[in-house]
Amino acid sequence: MAYDHDEQEQLDTLKAWWNQYGNLVTWLLIIALSVYAGWTGWNYYQRNQAIQASLLHEELQKAVAAKDQAKVQRAATDMQDKFGRTAYAQMSGLAAAKAAFDAGDLKTAKAQLQWVIDNGRDDEYKAVAKIRLAGILLDEKAYDDGLKLLSGDFPAAFASNVADRKGDILIAQGKVEEARAAYQLALEKTDQKNPGRQLIQLKLDAIGGAAAKPAA
Repeated sequence: MAYDHDEQEQLDTLKAWWNQYGNLVTWLLIIALSVYAGWTGWNYYQRNQAIQASLLHEELQKAVAAKDQAKVQRAATDMQDKFGRTAYAQMSGLAAAKAAFDAGDLKTAKAQLQWVIDNGRDDEYKAVAKIRLAGILLDEKAYDDGLKLLSGDFPAAFASNVADRKGDILIAQGKVEEARAAYQLALEKTDQKNPGRQLIQLKLDAIGGAAAKPAA
């Protein structure tokens, strides 16, 4: 059927527009489709990684329950190598460190905690690793290293734990006044309903009670 005059003008206009912008539109569509495909593929990859990491973490937990130290450490290493960017890697590092510590393997425990500190993506997991590693350094009498590890910024929720651990190290160094101040801070940062307050209070009482207030 023949086009009427208006239709022919519209068709000519469309052809002219396409001749001028057709290539640009084509490339924009290609780019948009490529971005969408990449985004979809990345989401699939992320989901797949999370599923595999979850399964490996479950294996690690079973090994922990069975006290199979070799399998625990092997699973943790596999997790860090294959899924190091996931939260499961951080959790596995902490679990593997505790398993090693309970087995008396302090070298491995320290290595696992250090991995979380160096590679962890969440400040909370890194904070837990630092506090636990400082505890091992206390046992090894590496007091300065322990205090250095506890310096710097920590999430607010860990203020009490950090101060408490500092107090333990300072007591071991014979720095009673500094330890008293640390324990007092730990008490101030601990919720009244937290049963951990009792232990902190016992430590504080053992060295003479509340920290001395500065003179007016």
